[in-house]
Amino acid sequence: MKKIVVLGGGAGGLELVTRLGHSLGKRKHAEITLIDRSQTHIWKPLLHEVATGSLDINTDGINYRAHSTKHYYKFKLGTAYDIDPDNKVIRLESIHDDKGHEVLPSREVSYDILILAVGSVSNDFGTPGVADHCYFLDSHRQAERFQQALLQQFMRVHQLGGDEKLHISIVGGGATGVELSAELFHVADLLKTYGMTEMSKDKVKVELVEAGPRILPALPDRIATNAKKELEKLGVHVREATRITEAREEGLVTADEEVIASDLMIWAAGVKAPEFIKNIKGLETTRSNQVMVKGTLQSTLYDDLYVIGDCCACKQANGNFVPPRAQSAHQMASLVHENILASFKNEPLKDYEYKDYGSLVNLSRYSTVGSLMGNLMKGSMFVEGRLARFVYVSLYRLHLIAIHGWFKAMIILAAQRIGKVVKPKLKLH
Repeated sequence: MKKIVVLGGGAGGLELVTRLGHSLGKRKHAEITLIDRSQTHIWKPLLHEVATGSLDINTDGINYRAHSTKHYYKFKLGTAYDIDPDNKVIRLESIHDDKGHEVLPSREVSYDILILAVGSVSNDFGTPGVADHCYFLDSHRQAERFQQALLQQFMRVHQLGGDEKLHISIVGGGATGVELSAELFHVADLLKTYGMTEMSKDKVKVELVEAGPRILPALPDRIATNAKKELEKLGVHVREATRITEAREEGLVTADEEVIASDLMIWAAGVKAPEFIKNIKGLETTRSNQVMVKGTLQSTLYDDLYVIGDCCACKQANGNFVPPRAQSAHQMASLVHENILASFKNEPLKDYEYKDYGSLVNLSRYSTVGSLMGNLMKGSMFVEGRLARFVYVSLYRLHLIAIHGWFKAMIILAAQRIGKVVKPKLKLH
């Protein structure tokens, strides 16, 4: 029986392993395994809500081990540090408890077919001080770490009262930075209902710093322009064409040697695949560590190694690479599932064709803007307000359906709505 391993349980990885479990694992046609460094899955576009406490990973996350028992695959906890494509082996780091005692030694996991779905991490471009003084939002652990620091700062501002302010700087004007900026104001206002009467959005000063000429560089101009207007209405100071050269304890330093004083700093600029990928012998990688693939999403040198999601460097017919978005990871997962089934039947594999269904940016409860349909129409349709918000929420619902099925996904969504009524709207611990 063939061993199929999916490395990485993000949006694409979890959707793919779920499909493989039902199509091959259930029928004992293959042994399906998911490896991830975390026990819990959270949809990455929602990490900014985890970071502000709007979303609680303990109630809204998906436990891989529990999910695997119902979808016919196995789950292994582990962090990959090397892959040997010639011998078809993945090497995992040892696991230690919170006291540093070794729980599991380093291990090797063999495979017949491997799907790399390890996602991406923020790229600090070697900027001095960033690793020491800035928070990152690449995983739910990092998001929770920031949430704890944010809550402490909110408590400080509330306790001191008066003219005390909370200064937050966000480097990176992509979707994460933009959505986090708006969510911070919403959370600050909500705190008034939970005993922090001194808190309000007026107590929060947010600097959004983008090195490029405009925020949301990957999205159409109209979306970026409208998002900027909405952010500035909230009170966000949007700095475009501003390059950060250093992060210090007291704040960020720009190329013009201006110091942006900050109590909290978040680095959300640029993405790259995890560092270990560039050291894998035999793989073609880009400067951002992404793995080059053929049209079938197989690596250029190994047909038994597929790559999906943010770590995949897939060149389109127009010469551009497929953008690192949740929708592309979803589409890639679907195609790889089809191609693996085709390979079992000795049928020809299909090439991947990226379909742009548009882009949406959610500015918390204040606004949602974006474009719909993308290349399905001649041009795109600009949307905002309630319609855009409805579509944005629907994307998460479709993800839940893909990994749970219609029935259970509807139950989960109903339970989440009930939870919002009976639970606090913020994680306060």
